[in-house]
Amino acid sequence: MLQQMQLNFKLGITKEKITPRSGVAVYAEMLKKLNVDLLIDKYMPLPASNRGYKPSFYIIPLMLMLFSGGRHIEDLKELINDTTITELAGIKIPSSSTYGDWLRRLGKTGLNGFKKVIYEINKRLLSLDKNMEYTLFIDPTMIEANKFDAVKSYTGFKGYRPIIAALNEIPIILFHEFRDGNISGATVGVLEEIFNIINLSGKKITHVSIDSEFYSSCVIEYLTSKKVTFTISADKTSSMKEQVKRIDNWSEFKTSDGIVTDRLIGESIYCMEKSDPFRIVALKWIKKEAGLFEQDTYCYHVIATNQDTPKEEVIYEYNKRVSIENAIKELKIGFGMEDIPTGDYFANALFFAVGVLVYNTTVIMKLHLLPEEFRNKTIETIRWSVVNIAGRLINHGRRLVLLIASTVDKLILYERMRDNCFIFA
Repeated sequence: MLQQMQLNFKLGITKEKITPRSGVAVYAEMLKKLNVDLLIDKYMPLPASNRGYKPSFYIIPLMLMLFSGGRHIEDLKELINDTTITELAGIKIPSSSTYGDWLRRLGKTGLNGFKKVIYEINKRLLSLDKNMEYTLFIDPTMIEANKFDAVKSYTGFKGYRPIIAALNEIPIILFHEFRDGNISGATVGVLEEIFNIINLSGKKITHVSIDSEFYSSCVIEYLTSKKVTFTISADKTSSMKEQVKRIDNWSEFKTSDGIVTDRLIGESIYCMEKSDPFRIVALKWIKKEAGLFEQDTYCYHVIATNQDTPKEEVIYEYNKRVSIENAIKELKIGFGMEDIPTGDYFANALFFAVGVLVYNTTVIMKLHLLPEEFRNKTIETIRWSVVNIAGRLINHGRRLVLLIASTVDKLILYERMRDNCFIFA
């Protein structure tokens, strides 16, 4: 006796050209309008042989895979089997087994060129933005990876520790630097490169809010010379702790909504070796579990700044850095950059850079192609409501037609998105 199934349907295979991710075609068209493929082939090393494939042949499919939700190189197989998307995008996808070798081969020689691609796309986005002044946030992040060349970080596990720099007004990743897990501290050279990028776009940075990674006299001197305000999380050195203990103007700290917290706020002046004096704003609160022999029962958080605003406003300004944490979360979780593919440092650096470009081009899509209500949506929401829509591809009058299995409103949305692509032409 045949076993009765719970639901009354059978399974089969169709040879019709159907895709479960119609929105990827619109994203691919936007990349085409932005000339991403041409920029990749312009700045990255071309194959020595005429029979070799250009870099865009590998990178564009990788971008489409990451945009549509794939996290591993093996996930390219889903796009390879999606002949509807490959036909609409006009691409051929190499075997996923070749990507590891390609990343290792191009990682070291092609990384700097690919960063120029990111810069060109960011310059296009900045030119379309009405803002002229920006707030810069910089933060390092940890990526755990038990790979051959990965080294242990201060947290105890192996991985990488890239630096991410993003803008507050438009959440693009303006700059990134892929680093080994045991690398800490940042140089003025990073800031110089970031300021150069924004200045060449005809815009300027007016405020910088950064992690203690950048807390040094040379960084403070550089930012002062640039005539920008800054808030920097200060290292709690012994001399800093002594200075904080001498503060005698403590008062209740209230949130921006006027809610009283369990923390006290105070301020003072501090001077590091080889630097001019600067202002510090400190928070302190009672330790929940103080040691038996500890003389100081307080925890401290200190911000170095040159702002002349009330001390509470300095804390509020620094706390706006939560926006870069959201960008990092989106990059790592939304676009799969918490999963590093190979055991080669430069291959992984190039893969991470591709993820940054996918993140930034998705920001472009949210700002210029999608309606206002999508401005602050995550990529997961965009995939659910815009990308993962079934479609059937037919040939009609020597022209490809994608019939989406959705509402008229969704069809209108797709048409408007495609029309909005012309602003990049």
